[in-house]
Amino acid sequence: MRTLAIATGVVLVLAFGACVLMPERFAVNAPIRHMLFGQGIDAPTTEDFESRIRSIDGWSVALYADGLRNARMLRFTPGGHLLVSQPRKNRITLLEPDSDGDGMSDGRRLLLDGLNKPHGMDLYDGWLYIAETDAVVRIRFDGHTGQTEGLLERIVSGIPSGGNHWTRTLRFGPDGGMYVGVGSSCNVCEDGNARRATILRYQPDGSGEQIYASGLRNSVGFDWRPATGEFFATDNGRDLLGDDSPPCELNRIVEGGFYGWPYAIGHGDPDPDFGAGHEDDVKRSINPVHGFRAHNAPLGMVFLRGKSLPSGLRGAALVALHGSWNRTKKDGYKVVSLHWNEDGSIEERDFVTGFEVDEDVIGRPVDVAEGPDGAIYISDDFAGSIYRVSRDARASAPTAAPQAARQTPNPLAGIPPQQLRARSERGGRHYHELACANCHDAADADPGVVPVALTKLSARYTIDELAAFLATPTPPMPSVGLDEAGRRDLAVFLLQSRP
Repeated sequence: MRTLAIATGVVLVLAFGACVLMPERFAVNAPIRHMLFGQGIDAPTTEDFESRIRSIDGWSVALYADGLRNARMLRFTPGGHLLVSQPRKNRITLLEPDSDGDGMSDGRRLLLDGLNKPHGMDLYDGWLYIAETDAVVRIRFDGHTGQTEGLLERIVSGIPSGGNHWTRTLRFGPDGGMYVGVGSSCNVCEDGNARRATILRYQPDGSGEQIYASGLRNSVGFDWRPATGEFFATDNGRDLLGDDSPPCELNRIVEGGFYGWPYAIGHGDPDPDFGAGHEDDVKRSINPVHGFRAHNAPLGMVFLRGKSLPSGLRGAALVALHGSWNRTKKDGYKVVSLHWNEDGSIEERDFVTGFEVDEDVIGRPVDVAEGPDGAIYISDDFAGSIYRVSRDARASAPTAAPQAARQTPNPLAGIPPQQLRARSERGGRHYHELACANCHDAADADPGVVPVALTKLSARYTIDELAAFLATPTPPMPSVGLDEAGRRDLAVFLLQSRP
């Protein structure tokens, strides 16, 4: 399998830090705090909402819930509960509706735990469906009470897992089919599994798998346009081609369609690394209907259906732009609206901005949901928060401080001293063999690298959690390439030496 990921050697090592490498195509400029093993930051403050986070005229943004580490995909229930997937916590959390009118969720409870990196969710015919990284499971669910019944049932297994793009999105279409997005295993490569870089379709019981569309590098968000029934999906363009190439994409998905990856980029241009010799594939690829700015990372999307919405928004699509890392100047980090013109062209407008100002990042939008109250809800896996955008939210914006960081016992407690010493020594050898110090220790940092200190890990991670993160790290941090035992030893070393 021929592949091109972040280059090995010096460039791969430097992918840990918030630095700019030359040439421009190798720029690594992610939020520094996001590189601290994905731990993120506290939720924006009331002052942040007042001074920098803005929506369009007549709409305001406020904090709805916080303390939800790695909050990703959202799904509302008929009873007004908001389901939030937390794949790195292996759980689904349920947020209670705002019954007291203070603008924040009235509480939360753990709905499901012990899953395998759950991401996309949907409700269909009395079931809650969940896409794990390698499977689809479902459980009986009362959408009005928010209660599950019975045991989880695995209806699809063997979905290719791991690699660069391990999250799976799941939605039911108007045809009753279950659609599952499976990203590529790499930045750009000839992937060895035909189900990679696709949208798969199943019957509701998990049978009848088909590759519905292919050549989609990483389509995290998709929805059906109410006015026409057309199927649209976001797609993340490849990295390492410079600040402005290629565009990220919105594609109109058709059955059997091929959308270019890895042979074509942008609007039918050959990929500089994989296009040669695949001219026929480039020619048959379907061009995007809209191009987002390069590296903006469009993720979740939803078409707005609410009858109470102003005419300028009803029927538009909202898309969460997670934000760039492979640019010399950060871009994205906002929510945009897409508007279809009569001639079929699509206009992109800002909807919520201010998560990034002058290279300072306080939020990374992931998914967007339309609530039964007419408000818009946005997840943020950087600050572990959910935001509510409404036409009257500012008056009820909460003033309470965000929840305190999780208090945990010593994650190394209970390990006998001799065993702890041996495991930490093995982990330390991994740390130095992988040249982690080049980006995390000021004394050993490579020239031009802003070292990212690893601190307070034991307050946020157990051994299992940190080892799991090392298996599927947050881009652009590369995979450590260790087996499970090696990752656990490295986790022990880090928890002991960087508590």
